[in-house]
Amino acid sequence: MDWLTDPSIWASLATLTLLEVVLGIDNVVFISILSNKLPEEQRKRARMIGLGIAMLARVLLLLSLSWVMGLTKPLFTLGFGLDHAVSGRDLILLGGGLFLLGKSTMEIHGKIEGKAHDQQELAVVSFRSVIIQILILDLVFSLDSVITAIGMADVVPVMIAAIVIAVIVMMLAAERISAFLEKHPTLVVLALSFLLLIGFTLVAEGLHLHVPKGYIYFAMTFSVLVEALNLRMRARSNKSKA
Repeated sequence: MDWLTDPSIWASLATLTLLEVVLGIDNVVFISILSNKLPEEQRKRARMIGLGIAMLARVLLLLSLSWVMGLTKPLFTLGFGLDHAVSGRDLILLGGGLFLLGKSTMEIHGKIEGKAHDQQELAVVSFRSVIIQILILDLVFSLDSVITAIGMADVVPVMIAAIVIAVIVMMLAAERISAFLEKHPTLVVLALSFLLLIGFTLVAEGLHLHVPKGYIYFAMTFSVLVEALNLRMRARSNKSKA
């Protein structure tokens, strides 16, 4: 228990918690978009269950460190002159990336189709299907989060504490994020575009094509700033008309 009095441990806990929150934002956005398709009385429950599953998945992965690290070992090699080793992690990233690309494309299509499509989709969507979709994406996002945690800290309790704190923060923010996205449909399309970008990045990483995360975060930040200016201009325009 000497690690409790080690300042470097607390510094790594704070850094890792912040990093886990940043990495979890896309997860919260995806959960919020999916939960908003449900009847209003089921939305909060779906968000809490989704984030609870995310926390449980990450803790279980941390407690199975040997299995997680084993995912990076090659399972087989593609022939035909490619000489490309494929690991379990690659397969998970490829599957999750393709799922994210397909799901985001369908959601954007639904938004473009308009209210008639939304009402039809709301009638057929079920609580179970939403939770299953959240579960699939949680696995992919959790794998990325846990691999980051392993690289940032050596003490398992610190990694678990950081993940639990980060998920609690996301639970507290989830309802506000969900309400904000529902109030501003253009932000939903922007968020879905981000998820498309993340899906593409996951597929690229599954194919061993490195995409610097800094470029992605810069593009996202720039887009959010532009949209924030648009929202402010529209708010001023509405006030002047009133």
